[in-house]
Amino acid sequence: MTAASVIIPSYRGADRLPRLLSCLAAQTSTDWEAIIVIDGDVDGSEEVVNRYRHLPVRPIVFPRNRGRVAALNAGFEAAHGEVLIRCDDDFEPGPGHVAGHLAAHADHECGVVGVARGRAPENAYMRVYGHDADGRGRAAAYATAPEQRWRLWGGNVSCSREAFARIGGYDPRYRLYGWEDLDFGYRLAEAGIPIEISREIEVPHAMASVTTRTRVERAFLSGQARHLFDEIHGPGASGPVVPEDRTTWNRLVTATAGRLDHRRAGRAAAVVDRLIGGLPAPVSRKLVALAVEAAGIAGYRACDQTPGNA
Repeated sequence: MTAASVIIPSYRGADRLPRLLSCLAAQTSTDWEAIIVIDGDVDGSEEVVNRYRHLPVRPIVFPRNRGRVAALNAGFEAAHGEVLIRCDDDFEPGPGHVAGHLAAHADHECGVVGVARGRAPENAYMRVYGHDADGRGRAAAYATAPEQRWRLWGGNVSCSREAFARIGGYDPRYRLYGWEDLDFGYRLAEAGIPIEISREIEVPHAMASVTTRTRVERAFLSGQARHLFDEIHGPGASGPVVPEDRTTWNRLVTATAGRLDHRRAGRAAAVVDRLIGGLPAPVSRKLVALAVEAAGIAGYRACDQTPGNA
């Protein structure tokens, strides 16, 4: 049996996949395979993958888009490896990436998390908020207490074949953006499987959210998915939605969230994007943070709202 399977869900990934596949070709470990699940081939992604058939790569092509969870489960179920590694298609794993995941599983059962290190073209959003948020997020991840590490489960993670079978895969009730990964990590932790962080497998990540508007959109949808998580696992399972520390900032965030639905959140974010290039950086940073944090709360409260139809 293969030592490791790298499962790569991909949608509109034709421009991203060559970089990832070149990184996989440079791995120091040779006992691996990659399953690339093309979630509706609308951009020639299958043709791109076929150019790398000299590698141990297998494509699975959905005739139409079925969503992240369906792609993940199809890839994991088709895998032959003892260790199952999830890898998003916008990562650039280093030569020791597969070997690092394998080493973490060498002598005990665990789930393994590698932190993503964002990279993006320079723009106003990245200067005033994006770089700082990425750095703070990485620092917070490495400082996360063991019992809270399920919250880090994402695109650079691995578990054993046996653990995946025991947990039961990704939950198909998560149909839009977010929390399908945290849900899996939560169930790993609930099953008594420790989740560990490996610095050796930190990976560069081509960031998708590089404007306030895209970041707010994801925050809103993630808030909706978080509500579903609490419906599945019990009220409060995800932690406090509204900040418990009633500082002036937190009161402002909560009040702003009360005025937002999906459409208003997007419009507010677009205004922030127009403003931040001409304002002092500290003011711009606060404006972006306000829009993002309020959108997450608003999304949670608007769990029945169809995006774009508010």
